[in-house]
Amino acid sequence: MSAPALPELRAHTLDAQRQWRVDPRTKILLVLACSITVMSPGGLRFIPVVLILAIGMAVSERAWPRALGLPATVTVMWVLGWLLPLWWANAFTAIVALACTYLIRFVATIGVGMHLIATTSPMQLAAAFRAWRIPRPISVTLAVMLRFFPVVSSEAASVLDAMRLRGLAGTSGLLRHPVLTLERFTVPMIAASLRASEDLSAAAILRGLGSYRTPTAMHPPRFGPADLALVISAAVLTSAALVVPSPLT
Repeated sequence: MSAPALPELRAHTLDAQRQWRVDPRTKILLVLACSITVMSPGGLRFIPVVLILAIGMAVSERAWPRALGLPATVTVMWVLGWLLPLWWANAFTAIVALACTYLIRFVATIGVGMHLIATTSPMQLAAAFRAWRIPRPISVTLAVMLRFFPVVSSEAASVLDAMRLRGLAGTSGLLRHPVLTLERFTVPMIAASLRASEDLSAAAILRGLGSYRTPTAMHPPRFGPADLALVISAAVLTSAALVVPSPLT
């Protein structure tokens, strides 16, 4: 293959990948629809639908820990909330069943939301909000928040690693030095959060998020084949949930 053909092949591959990316607006609407449906009265019937969608999206991005952790967590909650009261009926199992009835809704919805956070960059989210004519203060705030939480999570992991080296992390360290453990974790996290917020604010200004001019997106959001496939899948699964008896009802 000649050298001039390599950039053309690379550009064609990138175009094909972008064609099968889900529009951020579709992902946002899917999260809202799943949240409203699952949290509404009778929403337990639609938890398998939301769970299948969350697992499928996790597999599509090759997030194997999430793809395996979601069904495992829901299975444990189903055993504790639905089967355990049948085997051992008392006040304790009734409280556990009631808690699992509500928590299983959050687990399924969070699984869909994690796909939105993992696959949507702040610039893509800002472009989607501009297409929706969302006010700039709201869109900029949400775009910065989308980048802020992964940064804080990585900082928390670093602080926990440092505490583990000093023997302050874990249950034993918390029981031996509870106040010192909380202090050694809270103070660095406050400093890291302030530093991360300043860095993200500076990065947002450099990217022009505070400008009054409307920026031009290199890849504007478009409704494509991936969005159509996701909508059709959600519609088919929802129709099946209305017909097939649910194990959670």
